[in-house]
Amino acid sequence: MALKYKLILASGSPRRVDLLNQAGIEPSRLMPMDIDETPKKSEHPRSLARRLSAEKAEAALAAIKGDITWKGSYILSADTVVAVGRRILGKAEFADEALSALHLLSGRNHLVYTGVCLVTPDRKIRQKIVETKVRFKRLSGFEIENYLASGQWRGKAGAYGIQGLAGTFVQKMVGSYTNVVGLPLYETILLLTGEGFDVHSRWPEA
Repeated sequence: MALKYKLILASGSPRRVDLLNQAGIEPSRLMPMDIDETPKKSEHPRSLARRLSAEKAEAALAAIKGDITWKGSYILSADTVVAVGRRILGKAEFADEALSALHLLSGRNHLVYTGVCLVTPDRKIRQKIVETKVRFKRLSGFEIENYLASGQWRGKAGAYGIQGLAGTFVQKMVGSYTNVVGLPLYETILLLTGEGFDVHSRWPEA
C-alpha cells in the first residue's frame, strides 16, 4: 500500500532509528541538525530539552523549504538531557568528563528529560516532554575504570547509554525506559497518531 506521508527524523541517532523501527516506522530521511546545544544561563534541564528539540525541528523545516520532494512531510526531532538536580550533564566527549559524570551519578537519583517535537504537514508544532527518574547503584572504582575503557560513554548525555553496559548500573527506574534510551515511544506514537500519521498501516503483515 502506498503511504501518504513521509517522516523526516531530524536526528542521526541509531538508537532513535531503532526505536522507531521497533514501532514499525522507517523514517524516509535522516537529517541530523548541527545546532548549538549549550544551555542558557540558569536554564532548567526540562526547558533545555524542550528548546533544543524545537530548534532541531525548526532547522530541519528550514532545510527542506522549497524542496517539493519533502512538501507535506512530518518532521520529528528529539533531545535528551540528563540532570542531577538542576545540574545538566552534557554529552561526554573526553574521559575526564565521563569520569566526573559517573562519580556524580554513582549511588544517587538523576532525571532524564526528553523533548519530542513534531512538525505536521500543515506546519503545526506539537511537543511533549517526558521525564524518567533513574537511580544508579554505588559504583566501584573498578566498575568505573572498566566502563571508561569500553568507550560506551562517548557522545552520550550523562556519559552513559542504558541500552549498553551501563544498564547494569541501574538500581531503580520510575518512568519510561525508551525515554532514557532517547525517544519515548508511547508519547511519540501518541503525537504521530494524534496528528494523522498512520502508524499501524506500516506494521508488517504476518
